[in-house]
Amino acid sequence: MEMSDIIMLPGLGGSGEGHWQTLWEHKDPKMRRFRPSSWDRPELADWIAALEREIARSATPPILIAHSLACQLVAHWAPSATKAILGAFLVAAPDPTGKIYLAEAGSFADPPRQRLPFPTLLVASTDDPFGSWDHARYSAEIWGSTLVGVGQRGHINAASGLGDWPEGKTIFERFRAQIG
Repeated sequence: MEMSDIIMLPGLGGSGEGHWQTLWEHKDPKMRRFRPSSWDRPELADWIAALEREIARSATPPILIAHSLACQLVAHWAPSATKAILGAFLVAAPDPTGKIYLAEAGSFADPPRQRLPFPTLLVASTDDPFGSWDHARYSAEIWGSTLVGVGQRGHINAASGLGDWPEGKTIFERFRAQIG
């Protein structure tokens, strides 16, 4: 059985060298990153176009791995998607109504509140400054996602000190086996 392509969707700033998304990409040739025009000044239409281009490069429906702002990208993209995906692994979805939100990402702030039309798993920590556990539960319910809590891991990024995040890799591999 051929393994599906995996498309990394980093959030604001593009997941730097110490981020688990980047570390996973370096280890797995089936993983590649989508390329919007700007990681630091995101525009929703541009990110959607970049996602569509990257999915179009896949011979079979890919799996998406989205972190932070890219979770909202997936929610915005899904209702009008023109390309199929196998599923989406969503990590640390930010709360646009929370105390801290990404001012640079205003165009992402109000994603459609509806079930996503493909399998999803949402990973969240209990102390994410960008999105509360309640917000994660609510998002999972709206999107039809399985919710997996990983305890106190902050925003589940490089600043969380996770390295290549072996726990996350295990959760992802289980998800991939379920949908593949």
